[in-house]
Amino acid sequence: MSAAMILPIGPQNAFVMNQGIRKQYHLMIATLCAVSDAALICAGIFGGSALLSQSPTLLAIVSWGGVAFLLWYGWGAFRTAFSKNPELAQAEVAKQSRWKIVVSMLAVTWLNPHVYLDTFVVLGSLGGSLSSDERSWFALGAVSASALWFFGLAILAAILSPWLNTGKVQRIINFVVGAIMWGIAVQLARQTGLF
Repeated sequence: MSAAMILPIGPQNAFVMNQGIRKQYHLMIATLCAVSDAALICAGIFGGSALLSQSPTLLAIVSWGGVAFLLWYGWGAFRTAFSKNPELAQAEVAKQSRWKIVVSMLAVTWLNPHVYLDTFVVLGSLGGSLSSDERSWFALGAVSASALWFFGLAILAAILSPWLNTGKVQRIINFVVGAIMWGIAVQLARQTGLF
């Protein structure tokens, strides 16, 4: 179940993949994503789902923040995709400091409303309905699937970086990432009645 929630490309996966392609702190980013997901999954399974489902205001705040962030992230991907020299745009991104990359990853993870829907609503309600012993095993399985995915994605992107780091492929990747981010933002806005 956790793997099914994580596998579709979203902001977090796109960020991990891009860091892997650049071979820039990709294992650190995978670690931070896995730790963040573990915290969110455990919080959802062990009681957080009730908090989010009982607070429409909190859900609306998370949704608005998520829509704004997804639009901003998509805009950056589109700018790179349509730049005259994507290699130069990628080189400028590669100059980012470690802390800027960490802050961006934390924003991609914690401002993404889908992560709360997946971990709190779906996994939280499924895990919360189990006995306490089964709930622990369910949480361990979900956290393990998340960690395996993020490390696998970062390592595979780094291995394939010679092929994925060409100008043409970068344009395609950034265009697809931008389209997915804007599509998720529109879908989220519609689901939550933002427009």
